[in-house]
Amino acid sequence: MAEKRKKALIGMSGGVDSTVAAYLMQQADYDCTGATMQLFCPSEAAFGGSCGTNTGIADAKAVAERLGIPHVVLHCETAFAETVIADFVRTYEQGGTPNPCIVCNFYLKFGEMAKAAEQLGCDTIVTGHYANVSYCAETGRYLLQKAADETKDQSYFLYRLTQEQLAQIQFPLGAYHKNEVRELAAKQGFVNANRKESQDICFIPDGDYVAFLEQYTGMQYPKGAFVDLQGNRLGTHQGMIRYTIGQRKGLGLALQTPHYVCEKRAEKNEIVLGENQDLMRQTLTAHRLNWIARAGLPEPVRLQAKIRYRHAAAWAMVQQTESDTLQVTFEEPQRAITPGQAVVLYDGDTVVGGGIIA
Repeated sequence: MAEKRKKALIGMSGGVDSTVAAYLMQQADYDCTGATMQLFCPSEAAFGGSCGTNTGIADAKAVAERLGIPHVVLHCETAFAETVIADFVRTYEQGGTPNPCIVCNFYLKFGEMAKAAEQLGCDTIVTGHYANVSYCAETGRYLLQKAADETKDQSYFLYRLTQEQLAQIQFPLGAYHKNEVRELAAKQGFVNANRKESQDICFIPDGDYVAFLEQYTGMQYPKGAFVDLQGNRLGTHQGMIRYTIGQRKGLGLALQTPHYVCEKRAEKNEIVLGENQDLMRQTLTAHRLNWIARAGLPEPVRLQAKIRYRHAAAWAMVQQTESDTLQVTFEEPQRAITPGQAVVLYDGDTVVGGGIIA
């Protein structure tokens, strides 16, 4: 009797990466099903870009038909609102700057997708992320590693994935460079081979997150004081959610030297301004930790740390001071360390773990 083909659930957005990921799994003789998450209620259609909207679903369905695989829509509107958007709003209101893609990957792309995979009897979950998963027999742990194309590597956004999730996941694009993916798509005649990628948050396609927050919450966020490092008032800000650490433009102040947002004090509704050198910090604290390559840090260790996606990883001594508290001390000061963003720790190409900057 012939061995039963393994089944793969492919997260499909209608874009070139997920299309090629599905094609590669077909070539590996998997029985594939495409799945697209519906993230927005019809009344929220104005918020959505291509991901999770009717347009994205239609594109994904068309791609699935072209590949000759079934396609399903996963209704994740409630889960998306209760996790991704709720975290986004809460983080801004508390004075931080959120990273919704990290939250979405954990709760939606590899949370809700896992539920669907189980219901559909699928053996593995596949997406078009640029990253790699491997298994270390010595430690008995699944590892998350950087993609071959470091310019497209998305391991930073995936650091919250658990051992259980990683055991189910495949990233077929991890060994490819983006230009190779586009060439493969063009060779197969996929219409999205050269489609431009969106760099925006999926539920804020125009980039105006302030308008989104005010519309979504129905709130007008109160004005407050700009102060200097000594606490002297410099002027009036237009609502704390409008500013992020390191921001210089749009302050609406006429000061003798360029000033930047150095700190946001939500409890006082104050924004602290300073000069560029005042943005440099050598230490940070992080919470909401997740460990991948190991179960934790019993002693301080020297690792590379990224404080935002486009940040070059920098060497630091990392110490887990409590069960859910991490202290990172950089060898060289880093600019604009931002609460709400993630710090992700690397040992070479391997993600050790990470947490949310406090």
